[in-house]
Amino acid sequence: MKVLLHTCCAPCLIYPMQRLRENGFQVSGFYYNPNIHPYSEHEKRKQAVENIAEESNIKVIYPEYNPKDFFQVTSLIEERLERCPVCWYLRMKKTGREAKERGFDYFSTTLLVSPYQDQEALSRIGKDIAEEENLKFYYEDFRPGFRKAQDLAKSKGIYTQKYCGCIYSEIERCRDSQKQ
Repeated sequence: MKVLLHTCCAPCLIYPMQRLRENGFQVSGFYYNPNIHPYSEHEKRKQAVENIAEESNIKVIYPEYNPKDFFQVTSLIEERLERCPVCWYLRMKKTGREAKERGFDYFSTTLLVSPYQDQEALSRIGKDIAEEENLKFYYEDFRPGFRKAQDLAKSKGIYTQKYCGCIYSEIERCRDSQKQ
């Protein structure tokens, strides 16, 4: 069974990749994140994914960075509860289409490892896309492995970001740090 795993960043790849392999999947990654801003941040995360991929012997597909994709679908949606699901859909839809075109049995996302993301929304989005694309979405609550994977990434010197990736989350992070 082959699964294409949308990969948001290197630390979040560690545990889902491990679990999927334990469950008998042949895992490939898909680093599609037009939401990440600025370009230098996107490239830092990409380099970290490349390093993990090489170390873990996992093939990762790297589509062209095109932030226009993100801004087109999130234009004027500043509220996180409205914006994030639109962004998740964008990235997972592209992953699902890529999985179908390349003959994968399943697709999934590393976003499922984050305790900061809405599991129910991610599951619903994945299942909707699977139905639209006539494909299977693999859902597992990967959150139990989040902290251990983050600690492992830090101990190995793997780049760990301080915000989700989009410009809105960076602004929120900066505002929150100024309040402290």
